[in-house]
Amino acid sequence: MSSDTGNEHEGGFEFGLYTLGDLSADYKTGRIMSARERMKEIMDAAKLADDAGIDIFGVGEHHRLDFAISSPPVVLAAIAQSTRRIRLTSATTVLGTADPVKVFEDFSTLDLLSDGRAEIIAGRGAYVESFPLFGYQLEDYKELFSEKMNLLLQLNDNERITWKGRLRSSLKDAEIAPRPVQQRLPVWVGVGGTPASAEFAGSIGAGMALAILGGDPTRFKPLVDVYKQAGVQAGHRQENLKVAITSHGYIANTPQQAKDEFYPYYANYVSQFMGGHSRGEQLSRNQFEQLANPVNALAVGSPEQIVEKILAQHELFGHNRFMAQFDIGGVPFSKVAASIELLATKVAPVVRRELKIKAGKLQTV
Repeated sequence: MSSDTGNEHEGGFEFGLYTLGDLSADYKTGRIMSARERMKEIMDAAKLADDAGIDIFGVGEHHRLDFAISSPPVVLAAIAQSTRRIRLTSATTVLGTADPVKVFEDFSTLDLLSDGRAEIIAGRGAYVESFPLFGYQLEDYKELFSEKMNLLLQLNDNERITWKGRLRSSLKDAEIAPRPVQQRLPVWVGVGGTPASAEFAGSIGAGMALAILGGDPTRFKPLVDVYKQAGVQAGHRQENLKVAITSHGYIANTPQQAKDEFYPYYANYVSQFMGGHSRGEQLSRNQFEQLANPVNALAVGSPEQIVEKILAQHELFGHNRFMAQFDIGGVPFSKVAASIELLATKVAPVVRRELKIKAGKLQTV
């Protein structure tokens, strides 16, 4: 069963932004922004991205007091009312602890409200707090996701459904409403780093959103290969197997400015949300410099450097989308906004032009 993955930008490559809505303590003052303030910043960022010509905007799902977003479709529905063209996705929907029927109905409703701009990135999630919260057993982690994803895809294809699984109650000639504007909601699988997840995404014909948050991107190449091999073996067309690369990032006019401005916020985020560094130590400036160097994945630098990173990754992965998270660790909104403008005006046009030139050369060989 294949799932549509959206309409690509006319240049053939899409750019997106995503946010998890973290409520980071300010690294200088210790003040924590309220969820209300954070939500307003997210709304403003989405509108700015839409006006600037960014293709996709995503919001994550967490069920913790240090994140502002627990209901992506509600937040995206609000964003839909102040935007015109940008596609709206979860990043990600924690499907193992959600009801696929409710997920489909919520995003189908979003699709109606946004005139056909809804997408779903479904994943297992980086945290496990939703399992006890919604009454699920952690030992069923893998089976829950697999069973519910297969149900979600069937819901996407059918107005009425009869279905039986092991971990969710059966459905008998159930009406699934409302139906979306799009023929099918584009569905992607969020993959962190396991071959099994990549293989599963390919086998069901969903897009794969691959999180590369640091280190050498070449170590993720086997995941893309596994994904595409599994998709082709399952009977899906190669051109329908879409890959998105998601990354933390920050863009400024010069490489030094980008690193100087982003480092304290990124170190702040690592300390609070990524388990700190080795043995809980603060991420040092030298360690950050290594993460941000030209060959590694952290998308921090000048527009020219980010272009080079994306093009180098495209050589590896042949991906269709690049999605960045700029607003982490308490980065002020003015700096996030400047990064969005640079992504839209200095990075995206150059990447699309270079990829178009490359594609033209290949066709003439």
